[in-house]
Amino acid sequence: MIPSRRRRAQILRGALYLATLVLAAWVAHATDWAALRTSFLDWDIFRRLFPAILTHAARNTLIFTALGFAGGLALGLVLALLRLSSVAPYRWAAILYIEVFRGLPALITIVLIGFVLPIALHVRVPGTYGPGSLALAIVTGAYLAETIRAGIEAVPRGQTEAARSLGTSQGRALLSIVLPQAFRVILPPLTNELVLLLKDTSLLFVLGTTDQTIELAKFGRDAVSQTFNGTPLIAVALAYLVITLPLTRAVAWLEARQKQAVR
Repeated sequence: MIPSRRRRAQILRGALYLATLVLAAWVAHATDWAALRTSFLDWDIFRRLFPAILTHAARNTLIFTALGFAGGLALGLVLALLRLSSVAPYRWAAILYIEVFRGLPALITIVLIGFVLPIALHVRVPGTYGPGSLALAIVTGAYLAETIRAGIEAVPRGQTEAARSLGTSQGRALLSIVLPQAFRVILPPLTNELVLLLKDTSLLFVLGTTDQTIELAKFGRDAVSQTFNGTPLIAVALAYLVITLPLTRAVAWLEARQKQAVR
């Protein structure tokens, strides 16, 4: 007798569970726990990383992330509006910017802002966090521009036309009707971009770091070179998870809430 589709699915699911348990048991048996504990889980080294890992590294990571995201959001909004403009040169300029900075690795953009710009134009971005935050904002703006554009296009045109028929100006309708709805739609992908940006702060090491600007990844690498032990990398990984996991859960919650609202 041929099993039903539901029964086949149950058998497949059980086989996957069994294979996962077997693999986990093999990994647990094959792992050299003593060597792992010595090389990556040294409690004394882990303890010595505090409070600097929080008061300096994590704080700077959050500052770079906040400044880069705020700048990228403002830039992305301007680019999205230019991308939707009826004026062809505005559209072309926005498309060129978006395609170039989405195509370039973020590391290249950081080098351009930190080193090429001062040499070519004799312009140095001011502020302790200025060069790194500007580079992150430039990259983030290119990605957020397409996200915001999609959100604006998702708002029905009829709402704008109705507002215009009541005498509302184009700009007023955009600010009070279109953008609030657009940002409500794109809130989950915006939060995803925030998480990606937070991890991209690890690339700022190329600009050189001080005690004022050291971020989590550079802090971990420096600690590894000082202790000749991998424990700082585990501590940094945990710090990233403490920051990113609430954000990723917020994305899942927002997406679930949007699906319920659609139903």
